[in-house]
Amino acid sequence: HMTTAAERAGFAPGRLERIADHLNRAYVEPGKIAGCQVAVTRRGHLAYFKSLGQMDRERGKPMRDDTIFRIASMTKPITSVALMTLYERGYFQLNDPVHRFIPSWRDHRVWVSGEGEAMVTERPHRPVSMRDMLAHTGGLTYGTMLEALGAPADRHPVTKEYARIGVKRVDGETAESFIAKLAQVPLRYQPGERWMYSLSTDVCGALVEIISGKRLGQFLHDEIFAPLKMKDTAFTVPREKLDRFAANYTRAPDKSLKLLEDPEKSAYLKDPAFHSGGGGLAGTTHDYVRFCDMLRRGGELDGARILGPRTIELMRRNHLKGGKDLTEMAIGGFSETANEGVGFGLGFACTLDAVTSGSIVGSDWYWGGAFSTIFWVDAKEDLAVVFMTQLMPSATFNFRGQLKSIVYAAIEN
Repeated sequence: HMTTAAERAGFAPGRLERIADHLNRAYVEPGKIAGCQVAVTRRGHLAYFKSLGQMDRERGKPMRDDTIFRIASMTKPITSVALMTLYERGYFQLNDPVHRFIPSWRDHRVWVSGEGEAMVTERPHRPVSMRDMLAHTGGLTYGTMLEALGAPADRHPVTKEYARIGVKRVDGETAESFIAKLAQVPLRYQPGERWMYSLSTDVCGALVEIISGKRLGQFLHDEIFAPLKMKDTAFTVPREKLDRFAANYTRAPDKSLKLLEDPEKSAYLKDPAFHSGGGGLAGTTHDYVRFCDMLRRGGELDGARILGPRTIELMRRNHLKGGKDLTEMAIGGFSETANEGVGFGLGFACTLDAVTSGSIVGSDWYWGGAFSTIFWVDAKEDLAVVFMTQLMPSATFNFRGQLKSIVYAAIEN
């Protein structure tokens, strides 16, 4: 009996095969998703990798091992790591005000009551900080953008201000115009007092550009993608890779699968004016596994050091005030995480407690994306998992909970 990579990684023989069994039975065969891909890495071994179903149903193309996916909000941890490489070089401290780099942010006001002309605001008790941008605790929101991702319509007066001022990260917007608009909207709450999923990570991307003097895509390439050999991750999909680009789907009201974006007509085919640090990247599972392995190993992979281990340790701790979890701190129900027993660090969520979160283990840190992609890293178990598919909205199925149950239950030693 040859020992498999899974066994060398400490998994019981055959038990990881439940991943494909489950995903095929529950999702691919019934047509709930077109296809998907899963990678499990532990102790430096690629213990499991599977491509299931189709990447482009309309063209009848099977999922390829090197399929390129829109990773949406899984861009956020990458942008957060990029900003922290500048922290490591001494450019800023976590408690520094953002207005050190964006002077127009000196004049922020905080919403108290009322709306429109009758809105009552107050001064922030302290300025919005760099930490707030990494941890979504600065009082920014997502404006009306989350509605497109399946969130309920938000009628809050601050949301109406985002709409009035036209805060968005679409074509025609630049990093400069984007952060200028964010200087004008009221903060939703006093900085540091609550948590709300927001455009903050797009601000982190703009801060990378301001501090480094490079466009975000170039900085990510030079400091993260090239050293880690993440050769297919970028804000654009070049023509020569178009054949590997997955179609994107949404769930219609009758629960059928409906094409949302044809890869051949995709916005990803041209370089956007605004490199969205909060959601703009596309890339492969293999690339994202390399990013996760770098995190899992404390900031280094194959001789390329991106961050120091102390920095990674700081990033994966809970930065919410008073060590609280998201049930106590979160405003608004929509983000890429459940709230019970979950905290938030500098760029990702962290499970604080297995029992409270109802999860098989309590030492992982993670995020997901709008098209139902997920990853998690668990340094204690020396494990990382990446799951890719292209289905919106991401709250449709609990891929994270199901995969965690199967993967951790397969660990033998």
